[in-house]
Amino acid sequence: MKILHHGAVGGVTGSCHELRPGTADAILIDCGLFQGAETSGKGAHAEQLAIEFPIDRVRALIVTHVHIDHVGRIPYLLAAGFNGPIYCTPPSAKLLPVVLEDALKIGVTRNRSLIRKVMARLERMIRPVAFGQWQAIDVDGDVPLAVQFRRAGHILGSAWVDCRVGSGDAARHVIFSGDLGNRDTPLLRAPDQPESCDVLVMESTYGDRNHERREQRQDALEQVLRHALADRGTVLIPAFSIGRTQELLYELEDILHRNQGSEAANGLAWDDVEIILDSPMAAKFTRLYRELRPHWDDEARARLEDGRHPLNFEQLTTIDSHADHMRLVDYLDRSERPVVVLAASGMCAGGRIVNYLKAMLGNPRHDILFVGYQARGTPGRAIQQYGPHGGYVDFGDERIDIRARVHTISGYSAHADQAGLVAFVRDMQRLPGEIRLIHGDPEASATLATLLRDIVPATRVALPADDRKPG
Repeated sequence: MKILHHGAVGGVTGSCHELRPGTADAILIDCGLFQGAETSGKGAHAEQLAIEFPIDRVRALIVTHVHIDHVGRIPYLLAAGFNGPIYCTPPSAKLLPVVLEDALKIGVTRNRSLIRKVMARLERMIRPVAFGQWQAIDVDGDVPLAVQFRRAGHILGSAWVDCRVGSGDAARHVIFSGDLGNRDTPLLRAPDQPESCDVLVMESTYGDRNHERREQRQDALEQVLRHALADRGTVLIPAFSIGRTQELLYELEDILHRNQGSEAANGLAWDDVEIILDSPMAAKFTRLYRELRPHWDDEARARLEDGRHPLNFEQLTTIDSHADHMRLVDYLDRSERPVVVLAASGMCAGGRIVNYLKAMLGNPRHDILFVGYQARGTPGRAIQQYGPHGGYVDFGDERIDIRARVHTISGYSAHADQAGLVAFVRDMQRLPGEIRLIHGDPEASATLATLLRDIVPATRVALPADDRKPG
């Protein structure tokens, strides 16, 4: 058995891992885009996305969830000749075509006929597999392979994957964590806890820090909003279209619901605060999230039964057309209308949030609120790092001075924190013989590795990123 890493090594984007159960065939776990300055170490990066490793023996693609850094290179995988099944959970099977169609339009082609052909082919390849059900993979050789999805609690449909290599008592189990979520993430059921495995390939995004608890982060969100709205400015929240946007809408609805009839700041009533969702993709995924209500957690379904609409409330306005978007940017920049705007992309590397930032970063009346991880080399990381000190950010050839206030609430990350990652390992009934830490900046991965070596000393904890270092 062999495991190869084609991305998310020494960084948090470009997730793609290869499992070879024997000497012949293989499967891929995820095939995602690189963002910012991150690379595969083999030639692939944000501007060069063609598949740079051999795929002639790859028999299937396993998708842990549909974030673009885990699935965005699938069109390039097809272009390289892959024609096998794409296995994912039922919610992911509903979300994946929408993600990939958007990726094709933005990154590959605007040719509608070509997009329709590619999407028709993709939809024939997608095979939904229920949580907890074993799916045999058709591989050559004398080592059978099967996979099982278990809930990861990151976004709707997200899973960690148990790969059973071999059969009977001789079978070995390799778990790929995908992106693990928090146990108290809005809308989502808690992650499943694995009982055991032989090898664990685990993300380490927040391996060096812990998040605020849900009550703390919702209070922090409310306090940031009160402070920001006092200036009658705009609160900009860069948010990923899938997962983070829906969780934020859920929390914002609850803040508005709890504060009905009361004051937000300086005579401004909470009832007059408008929430604007300015992202066609996020709006589309929000509608899909509403259709996937059977997969919501108990709290969210209880709110529906009480007549509340966590993802479609009265003070929520959705902006569709680009013309309306540009008019809104201009209006909010000139006016003193206090609103909260959610727009993609989450790392400010593209999308409508960029137009808002160019117009408003230079005005101290506005506020920028980060609630998600900002990868190295992205504009979001630059704003987050240099904004509080009056620095600047470059958008292409345009340099923007940062005068708006910049806030960060880490608790709204969809990723498990250090304590959650440690618990995922420690709470196994039988510990893995090997842990490979991927999907993390080097400092985060190294910190988590040191901690795990103390907690599970009999387990080998490896950093695949170290294999890419010269010398």
